[in-house]
Amino acid sequence: MKKDSFFSKHPIILQLVWMALISFAIIILVFIGIRIYSRHGKVYDLPEMVGLSVDSLQRDNALGLDFIVLDSTYRDGMDGGVILTQDPKAGTVIKKGRKIYVTITAFRPSDAVVPDLTGGVTLRTAISQLESVGLVGGKLKFVDSPFRNTIIEMTHNGRIVNAGDKLSNGAKIDLVVGIGDDPAKAHSTVPFVIGKKSDRVRREILSASFNIGSENFDGVSNRAAAVVYKQQPSYDGLTQIPFGTRVNLWYCDADEQKIHKMVEEYRIDSSAIGNPSASGEIEWGESQPFEDEGLNW
Repeated sequence: MKKDSFFSKHPIILQLVWMALISFAIIILVFIGIRIYSRHGKVYDLPEMVGLSVDSLQRDNALGLDFIVLDSTYRDGMDGGVILTQDPKAGTVIKKGRKIYVTITAFRPSDAVVPDLTGGVTLRTAISQLESVGLVGGKLKFVDSPFRNTIIEMTHNGRIVNAGDKLSNGAKIDLVVGIGDDPAKAHSTVPFVIGKKSDRVRREILSASFNIGSENFDGVSNRAAAVVYKQQPSYDGLTQIPFGTRVNLWYCDADEQKIHKMVEEYRIDSSAIGNPSASGEIEWGESQPFEDEGLNW
């Protein structure tokens, strides 16, 4: 006589076992699906896109990136559709299909309204306001005025412009600026711009009451992403030079690592600035790169 099996005698236990096996199988399938959907383990370094055409990147888009244009700004002499900023930054670890937020150059200039800068507005504020409406600070001319670093007059291509005038987006506005009661005191230290891109360099130099001198881009493959590797006058944190002095700039292609190295090599001992020696000398690091116009990484 054949004996009944355990599960025959306990059918409820058999059902529980089947339920457990089915639940386990479902959990395994869910984890596999999540792994496939999220591309678990497959990550990539986001490349540098600043200075490249967003259209060409979309055509050759092996990572399936989703480009979202946040804004466009006209830049004289630059093609439209060139990426000016990207978020996330180059070098960020991403997965395929990531959204990339970019600002690009406009294909044609739009109108920008000149802001009111002559009502006691300081130079630093004026540069910021010009950028906020799509205009660019140009040359600075300092004239006798008791109000130091305040805007006296605005011109474009030699013509006086007034608040409310419409100009092409990206147009340069030259500024006539007051030098103050005592011209002998109209001096300042040149800003430190090593490792910075041209837009930021222009903003910082003009805001510090200096002019942009010659800009050397020899050997640069991507102007929008190029950074300053040499400036003249150089920065030492102490030397005072007259307002309006031209600051000459040399640019190069560089990644984040090289930029960091440049900045570190130019770093000044902060104690020397706070407590200058009798001789007025600054303590530099062991190396003082860029004595000539070549690169010394």
